Amino acid sequence: MFTLLIFRRKIKSIVFFVLLVVSGMPTRAQGVLDGYIKKAFEQNIVLQQQNISLEKAQYALKAAQNMFLPNVSFQGGYQTADGGRNIPLPLGDLLNPIYSTLNQITGTNGFPTLENQSINFLPKNFHDAKLRTTLPIVNTDILYNKRIAQQQLALQEFEVQIYKRDLVKNIKTAYFNYLSALEAVAIHKSALQLAKEGLRVNEKLLENGKGLPAYVLRSQSEVENENAQVLAAEQQAVNARLYFNFLLNRDAQEGIDVDLNEQASLEKVGGILAKLDWTDDREELKALDQVVAINKNVQKMNSRFAVPKLGAFLDLGTQSEGFKFNANTRYYIAGLQLDIPIFSGNRNHFKVKQSSLDLKNAQLNANLVAQQLRLSTQTSQNNLRAAYQVYLSSLKQLEVAATYQRLIDRGYLAGVNSFVESIDARNQYTSAKIAVNINRYKVFLAMADLERETASYSIN
Repeated sequence: MFTLLIFRRKIKSIVFFVLLVVSGMPTRAQGVLDGYIKKAFEQNIVLQQQNISLEKAQYALKAAQNMFLPNVSFQGGYQTADGGRNIPLPLGDLLNPIYSTLNQITGTNGFPTLENQSINFLPKNFHDAKLRTTLPIVNTDILYNKRIAQQQLALQEFEVQIYKRDLVKNIKTAYFNYLSALEAVAIHKSALQLAKEGLRVNEKLLENGKGLPAYVLRSQSEVENENAQVLAAEQQAVNARLYFNFLLNRDAQEGIDVDLNEQASLEKVGGILAKLDWTDDREELKALDQVVAINKNVQKMNSRFAVPKLGAFLDLGTQSEGFKFNANTRYYIAGLQLDIPIFSGNRNHFKVKQSSLDLKNAQLNANLVAQQLRLSTQTSQNNLRAAYQVYLSSLKQLEVAATYQRLIDRGYLAGVNSFVESIDARNQYTSAKIAVNINRYKVFLAMADLERETASYSIN
């Protein structure tokens, strides 16, 4: 009895030590994780694509702002033709008699003889080149397009921040899955050593005439089973590493730092569960607010279809036949253009109604998502609470399984317990260790999920 009490105390000490070491993992991993998250912000392919979309939105805003500036363009044309209709001008028939009379009166030849002319309608070897400058004076569409471009830029900024938060959660999830897989490998290797030890003991007992061949065969089966479990756990660890490196957009075979810093413990879970940090300042809600604002501006822009549009233009150019350029070929034209819509078959009114419905739908969607986010936050908190309770329960189960396995092993060596009982005790102990490993990382994953739902991680 005294020996059993000492053994229990040792088991409790070991389990308590394991709890302290394991409980500090999330915090100790925080420095490592922060470094990986920073690398992911720099290297993740999808985030790079999001940043490209953000840059495009910035250029779209600049383009919308520059719509208020004058637009200058060069326009040139060249035409040549022959044939077609002609306009006869009988200048000779009309003026030659008069000129002849005048020459007789004056006794001179100052008035020449003229030929009849024929003017062709089509230009021949004709060019027209000009610089056209246009300037909008009154145009509400340009004003609203600028506002919409500003809001779309803000919307894209929120989209980048939203993806960053999702990326943080995915990285933490992949990291803890990798740690869990590594520990599962260690647990199954430990179980494999126990199975090999059981096989060795049964072989010795059989050699000494105290064992049974069936026990040796069963032990060999247990060894092979644990070998398979080790291989499966190692493959799971490899897959977890591949996915983690994929998120960081680096070589798939690159190692992952698991040298964790010491500090803090799972006691932080109690503080997290005691206070639910719900905030209306989440990027998802801000993005939806921008969508509502964009639809409002679209509705206002469409509703002002009757506002006249006024613009000015100035043409500086030259036109002539035969590519001549002189004072007679140069010209300028300046003017104003006024566009007042009168009738369009009610298409503008229908467009206004459509934009009003789009606005209403955006507002409803914003309210719906706000409720969904509150629900998901509360659900994440409940999931963390449940995961933590299950983890604490699995620790107690591990303590009991460790004690039971030790006692059964001693009893089997003493001939009190059967071989089947020893295998069952060892399997219970292995299952309990795996359960602690799984449940512990379920707590970490639940913490990462709640951190995402409350948007509490600093991404700036």
